[in-house]
Amino acid sequence: MKTIKNIGYIITFLGFAFFIGSIFTGTYKVTPDTYHSWIESKGIKSEIFIENTKNEIVNKEMSAWDLSNIILKNAKISNKYLKEQQEIEWNKIIHIKWSKTSKEYIYPLVRKSATGWFINNTFLWFFLTFGLAIIGGLLVFIPDYKLLGPAGIKNNGLFQHSATNRGIIGLLTAFFFVSFYIFLYFFPNLIVNPILAVNGISKALNGNSASQWFLYGFMYCSVMTVFAVRMFIKYRHNKYQMIRTGVVLFFQVAFAFLIPEILVAFNKPWFDFKNAWPLNYTFFFDWNLNTLINSGNLGVFMLVWGIVLTAVIVPVMVYFYGKRWYCSWVCGCGGLAETLGDPYRQLSDKSLFSWKIERWLIHGVLVFATIMTALTLYVYFAEIPSWKELFWGISVYDVQTWYGFFIGSIFSGVIGTGFYPILGNRVWCRFGCPLAAYLGLVQRFKSRFRITTNGGQCISCGNCSTYCEQGIDVRSYAQKGQNIVRSSCVGCGVCSAVCPRGVLKLENGDDTGSSRTEVNDVLLGNDIDLLSMTKKND
Repeated sequence: MKTIKNIGYIITFLGFAFFIGSIFTGTYKVTPDTYHSWIESKGIKSEIFIENTKNEIVNKEMSAWDLSNIILKNAKISNKYLKEQQEIEWNKIIHIKWSKTSKEYIYPLVRKSATGWFINNTFLWFFLTFGLAIIGGLLVFIPDYKLLGPAGIKNNGLFQHSATNRGIIGLLTAFFFVSFYIFLYFFPNLIVNPILAVNGISKALNGNSASQWFLYGFMYCSVMTVFAVRMFIKYRHNKYQMIRTGVVLFFQVAFAFLIPEILVAFNKPWFDFKNAWPLNYTFFFDWNLNTLINSGNLGVFMLVWGIVLTAVIVPVMVYFYGKRWYCSWVCGCGGLAETLGDPYRQLSDKSLFSWKIERWLIHGVLVFATIMTALTLYVYFAEIPSWKELFWGISVYDVQTWYGFFIGSIFSGVIGTGFYPILGNRVWCRFGCPLAAYLGLVQRFKSRFRITTNGGQCISCGNCSTYCEQGIDVRSYAQKGQNIVRSSCVGCGVCSAVCPRGVLKLENGDDTGSSRTEVNDVLLGNDIDLLSMTKKND
């Protein structure tokens, strides 16, 4: 079994090596037809940009990096020329930020200009990159079923291994995650080859060529599936964890990937039925509202469903089941954190200082999202263009762009996932997710869900606090026999799964919130006032 596991590591490493290699290989040749169709589709008007760029890139083989740099260089020259001529015209490639330039203007040209051996052998590259990584990952985890021995949690080497305690392997992993998200969000023109590798799957599902977002969705589901196998093996002693992992994997693969892509195949809007506002912060943007309204009955149903999901279903479900029904059973962000992020859950900071930062940040993001949405709806119904300045030279479009860059990209992606090996697996969920903040407020003040404790049986082993991904010192609650009713608790139940004495239990009880220790005292006739106990917990 150890031999199979070692072979799995080698195959996985080869898959990663080919993936990284594919980013830095490949040739690109811009034909005159490709260049002119690109110019026309983007409405580029600057003559000096067109002439200079055409002379440098047409009919010449080069790398994606060189092609991108030439375009940016000539854009700067053209921008200088326009300023000297005091022209005010809106030039679509010049007067936009570098990140948007790469995503919306350079990427289409680089994509259409791909040539050579790679584009003619995409299936082979798919196998050498994603295929090897998936097969290798499974070979690494499956032998654990025998190697780990009897079912149950093993802490051997948890804080000594370089990969799970901020060692060199963990830091390299974080660097890879962060780099990938930066390329994905801001420089898709540099990862054209990995995108082309999944082109066949994209065409089979929706009939269209793969985009960087299809690549991300495919990788997201693949990683969750492989690491879900690890979860099934590690937590095989706990039925709740087995079912929970299967359900959150199903929601990600079916509702966040397959169903939206199939909808696109039938010329319907891409729509994730489980994604609620404000996590889905673009739901009320004018372009999305117009798309849904103009998509017939199904589009109107999607619009109504999104509103009902946020305003009715979410708070009602939180009242009965706490935020765990969404954060631990449905949400794709939570699903990735529970699967890929599980090896890093012990790295979550449990300090009071971290908790104070968490409260300010996550509720600050919720306020930001709420104000942005309110402004968006105001200009939409008032029929004011989103780019028109409203106050202090700021437009709603500016606010949306800031939120998308700082929260939607940097916080949720680059930091939220990239920092798993450094800050733990729920960085985004703890500090940034506005929906988690919304769910937490309902859970904290009006929910039947709680984790009850039995302090009389706690042996202070610390497993619960160690494995709490939300940075809650669960042991301190358990020692005192107090219920855990924290707005940050996502009800993953792992603290209960790793408790050797059965001290912790996930319950949906009455609104009194009585702990099991207190209820036992009442049932045994101990000297305690049930009425005062109820008032205390209220």
